[in-house]
Amino acid sequence: MSYDNLIEVTGRVNDLLNAGSVLSWDARTMMPKGGAETRSKQLATLAVAARNLLCSDETKRALDGAASDVANKADDSPEARIVAQVREAIDYHERIPTELLRRKTELGSSAHEVWAEAREKADFSLFAPALTTMVDINREMAQAIGFEDHPYDALMYRFEPGTTNAGLAKLFARLREGMIPLVRAIGEAEKPRSDFLFRDYPVDGQMEFALNMAKKIGYDTDRGRLDTTVHPFEVSFTRNDVRITTRVNRNYMPMSLFGALHEAGHAMYEQGVDPAYTRTPLATDLISLYAVGGVSFGAHESQSRLWENHVGRSRAFWNNHMDDIRDAYPGTLDDVSEEEFYRAVNRSEPSFVRVEADELTYDFHVMVRCELEAKMVDGSLDVADLPEAWNATMKEYLGVDVPDDGKEGVLQDVHWSSGQIGTFCNYTIGNIMAAQLFDTATAKNPGIQTALDGGDYTPLRTWLTDNVAQHGRRFSRDELLENATGRALDPEPYLAHLTRKYTDIYSLAAA
Repeated sequence: MSYDNLIEVTGRVNDLLNAGSVLSWDARTMMPKGGAETRSKQLATLAVAARNLLCSDETKRALDGAASDVANKADDSPEARIVAQVREAIDYHERIPTELLRRKTELGSSAHEVWAEAREKADFSLFAPALTTMVDINREMAQAIGFEDHPYDALMYRFEPGTTNAGLAKLFARLREGMIPLVRAIGEAEKPRSDFLFRDYPVDGQMEFALNMAKKIGYDTDRGRLDTTVHPFEVSFTRNDVRITTRVNRNYMPMSLFGALHEAGHAMYEQGVDPAYTRTPLATDLISLYAVGGVSFGAHESQSRLWENHVGRSRAFWNNHMDDIRDAYPGTLDDVSEEEFYRAVNRSEPSFVRVEADELTYDFHVMVRCELEAKMVDGSLDVADLPEAWNATMKEYLGVDVPDDGKEGVLQDVHWSSGQIGTFCNYTIGNIMAAQLFDTATAKNPGIQTALDGGDYTPLRTWLTDNVAQHGRRFSRDELLENATGRALDPEPYLAHLTRKYTDIYSLAAA
C-alpha cells in the first residue's frame, strides 16, 4: 500500500459524499414533496457507506503505507496533511456508532419537509417532535465525540475546530462592547430613505440581475448555476460543479440580490481550490462528511460575507452598478441616486430575520442561536420551551417582539432540520475573518481598492484565491489567517469596519 492507494480510496469517499450532495441539492430545489421519505434513506445509505469506507481495513492499510511514503515530507506539506487528516477522521468516526450516524442522516433529510411545512404554517408544534429527536441525537454524538467543559464544544468541533462555548462567550462579549454604542446611536439618528427597495420587481428580472451581479464579481457559470429555494445555500460537487441558490420576494429586491452575492462568495471559494486537490481529503471534510474544500465553515462564511458586504454593499459597488440596476428594472429606480441606494441597502435597524439582517445587527441573531443551542444541548432548555426562549432572547438582544414562530420566528432557519447544531457560530467567525482578510488585502495591495473603485473585481478575487481558496483544507483556520494576515482570529478590524461604515452613513461623528 502507498500514498497513491490512500488518494484512490479517499477519492471514492469523496465520490459518495458528492453523490449525496447532488441528492441534497435536488431535494431542496426540485424534488416533489412526496420524495422526502425515500430520499432520507438514500442520503443515509450514502453517508454510512462513506463513513464505512473511510474506516475500512482497506483505508487503514493504505494510510499506514502512505505514512511511510510521506515520512520525510514537511509537516505542512499537502501529502503530510492528507495523512494526518485521514488519521484524525478515522479516529473521530470510530467513536460514533454507525447506527447513530444513520439515524441523524435519515432524520436530517425527512425533517426538512416537516420544518418547511411548520415554517409555512408558523406552527412550531409540527416540528417540535423532530427537533426533540435531533437534539437527543446530537447529545449522543457529543458524548461519543468527547469534550472537556461543555457538550456544545464537541458539536462545534465538526464545523469550527478549536471553538469552545467559553471562548465564544468572550468573543461575543467583545463584539457587544463595540456594537451596542453604535446601535444606540443609530436608533436616535435620521433613517435613510428605503421605500424604493419595496417596489414591484418581477421575479424573472430579479433572478437575471442577481446572476449577472454574481458573474461580475467572478462566479463561473460554466461550472455552476443559480436556482431558487426556501433558504439560500451553495453546494459543491467538486470545484467543477458548484451551484448556488437564492430566494425571491417580488416586493423586496435585496433578498434575491444579496442572497446570490453571498452564495457566490461561497462558490468562488470552492471554484478556487487547487485543481490538484480534487477528490482528495484537501477538498473533503472527512469529519463532517461534506465534500467541501473550505477549511472550516467560518472560513467559508468569510468569503460569502466579504463579497456580500465589503464589496456588494460598498459605495464603490453602487457607484459602478447603479446604471445596471436601473436597466434591469426600467423606470423603477429612476428617482434614486447612487448614494441613496447605497445608504438604503446598508440601513441598520433591528429585525426578525437573520439572513435579511444588516451588518451591524446580524451578529446578535447569531448570539441568540448559539446561546439557545448550547442550552438545548446541555439540557437546561427543553425543546418545547424553545419558542418562548427565542422570543425573550430576541427581545433582549434586538428589542423586537417576534410576531409568530414561522418565517420571522424560531422556525426561520433550515439548520436544525438537517441536524446542524453547532454551526451558527461560523457566521460571526466568518464576519470577523472577512474584515481581517479584506483589511489586510487592501492595506498590503492598495491597487485592490483602486480596482474595486473602478468596478474591477479580479485583483481582490486573485488575492483571495492565492491566500485562501487555493489551499483547500491544507491549513487550519488560524494557520490560514496567520499566513494571510500575520495573526490569528482578531475581532478588531471587524469592529473598526462597522464603526467607520455606520458613523459615515448616519453622520454619527457630527452628531
